[in-house]
Amino acid sequence: MSFTFNELKQDNQAPWRAYTEHDFVRRLGDGSLTPEAFRHYLKQDYLFLIQFGRAFALAAYKSPTLADLRHAKAGLDAIIDLELGLHIDYCRQWGISEQELAELPEARATLAYTRYVLDTGNRGDLLDLHVALAPCLVGYADLARWLVDQPGTIRGEKNPYEAWLAMYESAEFQAAAQAEVEWLNERLADVSPTRFKQLSRIFNDATRLEIDFWEMGLNQQM
Repeated sequence: MSFTFNELKQDNQAPWRAYTEHDFVRRLGDGSLTPEAFRHYLKQDYLFLIQFGRAFALAAYKSPTLADLRHAKAGLDAIIDLELGLHIDYCRQWGISEQELAELPEARATLAYTRYVLDTGNRGDLLDLHVALAPCLVGYADLARWLVDQPGTIRGEKNPYEAWLAMYESAEFQAAAQAEVEWLNERLADVSPTRFKQLSRIFNDATRLEIDFWEMGLNQQM
């Protein structure tokens, strides 16, 4: 029996939909999210990205092949050399300085998801780690495509969150997410039904923690 990433999503359809179609996401799409909620999310997402950089560094350490090592390095480079820099510039546009970002405490939702990913990677193997990471990378690509198709989504200058949506619907980000899906599909094809259940539990946990991250942003929780 051969498994795919799509079956992971189907096995966790309710939490996946609750995550990718969350009210926070909908409000980004129609422009109704409060600026205070978005700023809170941006600050915590900066801290989130730092920990995900560590997770890709762990993926490099866990990589048994040169191909896996290159895949991990590409993810680490994308976060540290590209995405964090863009994030700092974007935060500056929202009145958040790099100094403020450097002094931020982590919200409980940020701690919960990022440390879950790192703990899963430390305890398990490379596939465990990538499955825990997947709701972030693949989920953002999925929700961006979903938002673009919604009739209530506002595009252009009328939506203050246009730049955010444009980043995640971009060809570059979508290609990175697709590369991750292909990597996962190649590994999932060889797992047993028992192993798939273990991975599905990891995926479920990580997806629910992503839902909590949206809730943290929406309600400006610490």
